[in-house]
Amino acid sequence: MEYTLEVVIVPVSDLDRAKDFYAEKCGFTADVDMQMGQSARVVQLTPPGSRCSIALTQGMAPPAQWVTPTEPGALQGLQLCVVDVEAAREELAGRGVEVSPVMHLGEKGWTEGKGDTWNSWAYFKDPDGNGWVLQEVPAPLAER
Repeated sequence: MEYTLEVVIVPVSDLDRAKDFYAEKCGFTADVDMQMGQSARVVQLTPPGSRCSIALTQGMAPPAQWVTPTEPGALQGLQLCVVDVEAAREELAGRGVEVSPVMHLGEKGWTEGKGDTWNSWAYFKDPDGNGWVLQEVPAPLAER
C-alpha cells in the first residue's frame, strides 16, 4: 500500500484573504475554488514544485466523531523545502510576506545566518497566524 500526503487543510478565518496571501504573496498555484451548495466552499492551492497542496475550506465541517475542528492560526510548522533558503526568503519578502532572517541552530541556540546542510531555516505566518518554515535541503526531492 502506498500512502501519499496530497492535501493539508489550513484553518483560516477569511477564504478570500487567505487565497490572496497564498496565491499572490507566496506564489502558490490556485488549483480549485469551488462553491458546493449554499454554504460550503473549498480553495485548493499548491506550492511551486510540490506534490502536496493546501485546502482552505468554509462550511465543510467533517464528521465530528472523526475530526476535531482546528481554529484559524492553530496550524504550525508546515515545512517548505528549498535548495536555496536565502533566495526563497528574498522572493517571499519581495512579494510582501513578512519572513524571518535565515537562521540556523548551533551550540548557542538559534543564530542568524546559514548553517550546515539541513540546518538553514526561515519562518513566516499567514494572515491568521498559521506558521510556515522554509528549510534548505541539499538537492531537489527527485535527486535525494
